[in-house]
Amino acid sequence: MRLLRDSFPDRPALDIAVSHALLNRVAAGELGATMRLYNPAPTTAFGRLDVLRAGFARAGAAARRHRLEPVVRLAGGHAAAYDEDALIYEEITPQPDVTAGLHERFRDGAALLAGALDDLGVDARVGEIPGEYCAGAYTVSASGRLKLVGVAQRAVRGAALLTAFVLVGGGDRLRDALVDVYRALDLSWDPQTAGALDDVLPGISIGAVERALLDARARDAELSVATVDAATLELARELEPRHAWPG
Repeated sequence: MRLLRDSFPDRPALDIAVSHALLNRVAAGELGATMRLYNPAPTTAFGRLDVLRAGFARAGAAARRHRLEPVVRLAGGHAAAYDEDALIYEEITPQPDVTAGLHERFRDGAALLAGALDDLGVDARVGEIPGEYCAGAYTVSASGRLKLVGVAQRAVRGAALLTAFVLVGGGDRLRDALVDVYRALDLSWDPQTAGALDDVLPGISIGAVERALLDARARDAELSVATVDAATLELARELEPRHAWPG
């Protein structure tokens, strides 16, 4: 499995578009299984469901007031916020039948992420937290009360993307931003469910979390470090407008 660490912090929509391009190229058989692990720019990633809501424009403005660039993400339901104190973990894999393996990919991906956090000393649990933002059955939480990882999927014919944000620090500021964003979207949630790893592991570093995630993946996949190739980047630039904030 190729491991990509490239990111584009000055262009958050391009980071989303790179994953979109990788998904398309893996589906076409042009690339093999790929993992991405990178630090994102300060971002509020809106889902397709958010685009349809009356408060979408107001929500984007609210995100920018908190210095989080709004983008339209490739996978997931409702808005999620993250910044340079987070990690984005993704796997793009060839899939002969994307529908048949949907739940297994969610299950295995969430288990890998939870296992990595367990190794760091977190009581990591998989399952939806009542009242959480961007609710999902495969959320990874601290003790079932504090959302630390959101997991989503996007599948096309021939390939699937599993994507997750891992919040390492900055829980307070991201929670404040989400309060305003969700108010603009007219979506209810319980802010007490939002946090970050350093709320339960004070002093935890991005580097330690990176190592735990890489170790967890390397247990059953050989990782080969690579970079985003020119053809993928060219396609990503073509796809970037689809993920940029429309306002």
